Amino acid sequence: MPQQYAQTWELDSLFVGGNRRTGLLSEMNRLTAEIPALKTAFQESAEKEKTEREWINLLEKVQDLEKRLTEVWSYIHCLLAQDTTDEQALILSGKNEQLLAELQTLKVLLESRLAEVPDELLERVCQDERIKPIAFNLYEMRGRAQDRMSGSLETLASYLSVDGYHAWGELYNSVVSRIQIPVEKNGEKVNLSVSQAANQLSHPDRSVRQAVFAEWERAWQKEAGLFSAILNHLAGFRLQLYKQRGWEDVLHEPLAENRMRRETLEAMWSVVEESKSVLGNYLQRKARLLGLPKLSWYDLSAPLPGENRKFTFDEAARFIIDHFADFSPDLARFAESAFSRRWIEAEDRPHKRAGGFCTSFPVSGETRIFMTFAGTTDNLSTLAHELGHAYHEHVIKDLPMFAQNYAMNVAETASTFAEFIVSDAVLKKAQTKEQKIALLDQRLRIGVSYLCDIHSRFLFETRFYDARRQGLVQAEELCRIMEEAQRESFRDLLAEYHPHFWASKLHFYDTHFPFYNFPYTFGFLFSTGIYAQARQEGDGFARRYVQLLRDTGRMNVEDLARKHLGADLTKPDFWRKAVEFALQDVKEFLLLTE
Repeated sequence: MPQQYAQTWELDSLFVGGNRRTGLLSEMNRLTAEIPALKTAFQESAEKEKTEREWINLLEKVQDLEKRLTEVWSYIHCLLAQDTTDEQALILSGKNEQLLAELQTLKVLLESRLAEVPDELLERVCQDERIKPIAFNLYEMRGRAQDRMSGSLETLASYLSVDGYHAWGELYNSVVSRIQIPVEKNGEKVNLSVSQAANQLSHPDRSVRQAVFAEWERAWQKEAGLFSAILNHLAGFRLQLYKQRGWEDVLHEPLAENRMRRETLEAMWSVVEESKSVLGNYLQRKARLLGLPKLSWYDLSAPLPGENRKFTFDEAARFIIDHFADFSPDLARFAESAFSRRWIEAEDRPHKRAGGFCTSFPVSGETRIFMTFAGTTDNLSTLAHELGHAYHEHVIKDLPMFAQNYAMNVAETASTFAEFIVSDAVLKKAQTKEQKIALLDQRLRIGVSYLCDIHSRFLFETRFYDARRQGLVQAEELCRIMEEAQRESFRDLLAEYHPHFWASKLHFYDTHFPFYNFPYTFGFLFSTGIYAQARQEGDGFARRYVQLLRDTGRMNVEDLARKHLGADLTKPDFWRKAVEFALQDVKEFLLLTE
């Protein structure tokens, strides 16, 4: 039977001819000329106050530039993801970083000018129908300017970061793209990419997982000296910048970027800590089922014997579309369109980057999804997860660009929600006790990832920054801090840990999102709480859900939850209910495996 849906994405319609023709380069050249011109207009506004109409015009131009530059960035990001050996795309990525720095300096100028605008004028500007949807964002920018260095110093820092801060992050990605993990297949040695090797860590044969993990650790250890230097320089840049801004708390920026209060973060982590004993019961039972005294790191994603269902890509697509329709016909129509229009890159082949992502193209109103599909139920969940991200972009694409800029923590809302829909459907279709046990295990593995693994990353990064204030932190010390964080987060329930995780996890090296960890746990639990409410309220919730997603880029998370869910995120109650819902599978898992 011919395949209905292609596993490779279509990119040429975005910029005709791709990175080897004129479409992309012409747009980059236009942006190169337009950004400085607009910066001049803002600099002139310091000498001569702009009128209300002039301000509206400038704000619309900045949003247009940001929208078009996002389109360029997403395209180059896709080129590098689909082929990490694409040297031309790597060169374009360097040019794009320069443009991003120019845009950042433009936004710094915008913020500093907003801080000087008389209250009455800004209020009048925000009453205009074109600007009203971004009023929250403008006042947020104004507050940000008052919280940072002068505009000229922030501009200088942004320029210096291109060949410093961001260049270190690019170096990490470049080195990782060349790492190969040697494994034995059918009696022969073969080299796997990082993404291919990562898939082997969920292989049903423990001897395979164990062998791959040994080579995995060895590969990261081999580059540990370089990666520790990169990580130290990234952290050193941040700490020095924070010092110049007068920020003592290393969480100041990530909390502000995620539009959340420290009380919310602390309430969430306190409830996560409470959940560890329940998760511990699950981990101990799984170890027994696998015939082990304790699980090791490479056993966390191990499937149980009943988890033997495989999906073709077409089967996965049909399954997702059908069950999305149970919640929302609009969500199902969107997913079918994404498959049909070839917005998804899922082919299992060498030279692809690790992991999965969804990226938006706000000019065309499209998205693209990247992953490596091997037919497992985990892959099915990942595909649903990324389609959830894409749907989020879909329902906000008509909003002004500033209002589309939602934070990392709420970015996981729609993705985790979509994942819940599909995992619930898979569980309901289980035909045997063994299948149900295996599927419950798969869902609980996700809970362990968000509540234990992510928590260990947060603990590691917090402690690493404390150590980095005192000087450079050597690779051996990074391994010690990492393993200590893992032992604490997993309550010492594992036999072996992953001391070089700090080297293998690209999130630690991302220069656009500091503390790229706690937003995942927030998103998981926030979405869990929303899903629990959707299950309780039934059909009418889909419309409210869309309205919540549309507000994610123009509200603090506390206000978002209060408006759409009637919840106070600074108190444990919401988080406790979310954790209880997420871990209700433990009771059934333990009962079925007695």
